[in-house]
Amino acid sequence: MPKTTFTREEIQSFAQLSPFELKDKFIQIAQAVQEDKPGQKEKSSAQMLNAGRGNPNWTATGPREAFYALGYFALSESRRVWTADNLGGMPEKPGSAERFDTFVRRHPDLPGIELLEKCVAHAVERFGFDRDAFIHELTDSSIGDNYPVPDRMLTHAEQIVRGYLADEMFAKNPPEDTMSLFATEGGTAAMCYIFDSLMKNGILKKGDKIALMVPVFTPYIEIPELDTYEFEVVQVSASLFTETGVREWRYPAEEVAKLADPAVKLLCIVNPSNPPSLALSQRVANQIKDIVATDNPNLLIVTDDVYGTFVEGFRSIAADLPRNTLLVYSYSKHYGCTGWRLGVIGLHDDNVIDQMIAGLPDAEKARLAKRYGTLSLEPEKIRFIDRLVADSRQVALNHTAGLSLPQQVMLTLFSLFDMLDEGQAYKERIRAIVKQRLDLLLEGAQMKISDDPKRAGYYIELDLLAEAERVHGKDFADFLEKNYEPVDPLFRLAEQTHVVLLNGGGFDGPEWSVRVSLANLDDLDYLKIGHHLRSIFDDYAQEWRAATGA
Repeated sequence: MPKTTFTREEIQSFAQLSPFELKDKFIQIAQAVQEDKPGQKEKSSAQMLNAGRGNPNWTATGPREAFYALGYFALSESRRVWTADNLGGMPEKPGSAERFDTFVRRHPDLPGIELLEKCVAHAVERFGFDRDAFIHELTDSSIGDNYPVPDRMLTHAEQIVRGYLADEMFAKNPPEDTMSLFATEGGTAAMCYIFDSLMKNGILKKGDKIALMVPVFTPYIEIPELDTYEFEVVQVSASLFTETGVREWRYPAEEVAKLADPAVKLLCIVNPSNPPSLALSQRVANQIKDIVATDNPNLLIVTDDVYGTFVEGFRSIAADLPRNTLLVYSYSKHYGCTGWRLGVIGLHDDNVIDQMIAGLPDAEKARLAKRYGTLSLEPEKIRFIDRLVADSRQVALNHTAGLSLPQQVMLTLFSLFDMLDEGQAYKERIRAIVKQRLDLLLEGAQMKISDDPKRAGYYIELDLLAEAERVHGKDFADFLEKNYEPVDPLFRLAEQTHVVLLNGGGFDGPEWSVRVSLANLDDLDYLKIGHHLRSIFDDYAQEWRAATGA
């Protein structure tokens, strides 16, 4: 009896979709099967286990409470200037620190006020801020009554986020050179802005060769294929095994060596990786560093480090290669704030991009001088980090560019929270959550993974074909490849067990691998998913025995 109602041809056609679009198909299958059962419609959504998306089911409540407490103070500052029914004025800077202290004393029971006071005190102590200037920035920005000035990022916010990145992305040992930041609408906008500006400034051209360290977050695969870019893509594959049937998800030296080709203009890394969820090893970072020092000095690196906080002692490759690296960071996963859209692009002030722009041919320089000529009398001196801002608003709207100010305040408070004992305790809790869920998944699936201290564990990628060879030998693995499509297990899971996972092949990982998000379901759901995965796997083994007499 067929284990799925879909034909092999139908499965082949659906497999052409992006994994995130294919996920929607699995959701439809899981829901439709439930709703076909009499009396089950009410329970269907509860029974479907969708581990296909990385949106976490935790939120950082403390810094949000501090944000709302700040909002009450900001409103009092607005009403102090002008009160007429529902009309207020713009908060004033002189005396704002003294008024804040008074507000804190008068509202000791206001939720979040104590943490807000701690955050302000820590910022003043660590960064040496003028209290009036800093509190006015927080107050006026939370009201949202002005355009962002500076448009790239608020002055105090930039210093605080730079400190946060130094702590969490550089293991409290950042490069000496200053890193300038551009606050963006999450990591998504950061990716779009970077690719767009590199093209607009002639650093990348249509058809250029770029490299991806794979498996990787699908948009990094799909963007280069767009007709805007049509890049030639070189894959650096994590193809090492710790033992037969157990993937290490690490990069062999010969794969990394592909970057030595000077024709490779750009390298994209998600670090820790998505979906394997491992931080880049120092061995590989050192090899890339050597390649840049010798064979490919102008290699640009975009490193997406959103999961870095889930690895103890994480250190971005931007620490090893600050001149060559654009760092992208999003607050979404750590703080459970995907809806806030909070991210930054970081670029060290001494960088090869500005150097490459300065070395462009005269015709290209003239083109760019015309493009940015309305922004400065010396457009050739505009740094790439500021060109990113202008390009994000089609240059002509540069005067209204920048991330909304309330968003920048929230981003600031998340950063300051992390610098306090409360924030460090929160970090340990969410790390423990994903570790517990991974343990439960593996217990249910009875599968083996490599032991790696640099595992973030936000996702896990399980190679079912490798597992088939580990458990039953190569004949069984060959049988699966010959008789089924690589995404067949995901159709079975959706149809039989109402579990939704993503196909690892869609991330340029092994075709028979599956990605499980460990962030968005309850702990025990992962034990159930593991059991279902093992049950499907055992069904294949029975079919193999029946067909071959093994």
